[in-house]
Amino acid sequence: MKLKFLITSLLVSSVIIGGCSASSSKSDETMDHSKMTKEEMSNMEGMDHSNMSGKNMETMNGHESHTNPLALNHSTGENELALPPLLEAKDGIFTITAQQGTSEIFKGINTETYGYNGSYLGPVIKINEGQKVTFKTNNQLSEPTTFHWHGVDIPGEGDGGPHHLLQPGDTKNVKFTVKQGASTLWFHPHPVGATAEQVYKGLAGLIYVEDEHSKKLGLPSEYGVNDFPLVFQDRKFDDNKQLNFKAAMNEDGTIGDTLLINGTVNPKLTVGKEKVRLRLLNGSNARNYTFKLNTGDSFQQIATDGGFLNKPISMNELSLTPGERAEIIIDFSKYNKSTDISLMNEEDIKLMPFNIVDKKSETSSDSLKNLNNYVVTDEERKLPVSKKLELFGMGKMVTINNKQFDMNRIDFTQKQGETEIWEIYNKPDMMGGMTHPFHIHGTQFKILSIDGKEPPTNEYGWKDTVAIDAGETVRLAVKFNNKGIYMFHCHILEHEENGMMGQVKVE
Repeated sequence: MKLKFLITSLLVSSVIIGGCSASSSKSDETMDHSKMTKEEMSNMEGMDHSNMSGKNMETMNGHESHTNPLALNHSTGENELALPPLLEAKDGIFTITAQQGTSEIFKGINTETYGYNGSYLGPVIKINEGQKVTFKTNNQLSEPTTFHWHGVDIPGEGDGGPHHLLQPGDTKNVKFTVKQGASTLWFHPHPVGATAEQVYKGLAGLIYVEDEHSKKLGLPSEYGVNDFPLVFQDRKFDDNKQLNFKAAMNEDGTIGDTLLINGTVNPKLTVGKEKVRLRLLNGSNARNYTFKLNTGDSFQQIATDGGFLNKPISMNELSLTPGERAEIIIDFSKYNKSTDISLMNEEDIKLMPFNIVDKKSETSSDSLKNLNNYVVTDEERKLPVSKKLELFGMGKMVTINNKQFDMNRIDFTQKQGETEIWEIYNKPDMMGGMTHPFHIHGTQFKILSIDGKEPPTNEYGWKDTVAIDAGETVRLAVKFNNKGIYMFHCHILEHEENGMMGQVKVE
């Protein structure tokens, strides 16, 4: 299981003031490690937090320590899970509008929120391999935004990174041909300095890619009956039940105590006595989740970020860092209607109870096998490392290769259609460091190794985000099918905004 939030903040010399301090006069500045002296870097790496009092740690962080993140609430199960609407194309055109509104998350209270085609979150966009599509994007917010298609194999000009700002009132058409297989992807904003807050307020939606093979597998696929999207987000509401991001914000990743699944607080999910497919998205700014059943029973994982595993993998628990997705199958046919069964996290917090009824859909499947033909080739294993990245730091003191993001700087170049090996090292500090979920835009990559060893069997599939623990080195086989400029970054949204991001130009 991936290490969960082994996080402390960094202290630096008197010359450098850490961005996590709420009282810092430089809390809004961007720190650049590339301009630090060797002595300053040494001081930063060598600091020992172990003798600090809890009060001093809290003062330094300015918010709750990520070493012991806020515990989530138990779901009371009083509200049936909301389902995002399915967005249908009209002549191949999907219209997607970012807008402001209010949502009744808590009964009788209007919370100011953002959403796509609605007041909170977005629809599920269903597209098919080989389909020519147009995403007609429209910004009705009062601030600039972008539309980033996370996990989509798309030309750089349509990727929706920070270069592609859409001003209030503007519209842009993103046209491309779907060139990837069945998968569960998602979309969210990516403007510099505003990504974390816009996602926090509700800008996120799912993309389902289907192909001819997936339609023949007999998987649970009846939307809202035995095939459910689950968008997990933790939030912290103020006394007025508002999403006050600036009050909750933590430079090391904003953590909340209230879980929303598909925007529903205290959710439950009603299912039939059959196999049920759950598409999990960790849509949180920073929180990691380890999912399990309170019964201790196993479930089957059938897909990673970018598509199906070759065959179902039996799991007792599954960990996802921000940005990661997975599809799982739970067999409810073996339970009684009175069975107390819930989805839990690693702290035994009840995330969502299930309500079992006798109803059974017509698309239920008895066996699942031969889902995909994913393979890591001998040629890929023999390729030399061509790109090395070092992730380091916390709070505002985060870097990749000792540099912070510069929109005018291209960090790497790569040839279109050629596979290269990226080696990413998560450099720990004296207190151990923290897990960084590493994401590359515009591609699905293969995990070749983690610290020289084969990845877990449930990660032997297409990925666009990989959790890298402190001290770990991960090797990825990366190929871009399109030209353009793409981001790579930590998917803790506050780290991304603080500079843990770079750019690769594909030519």
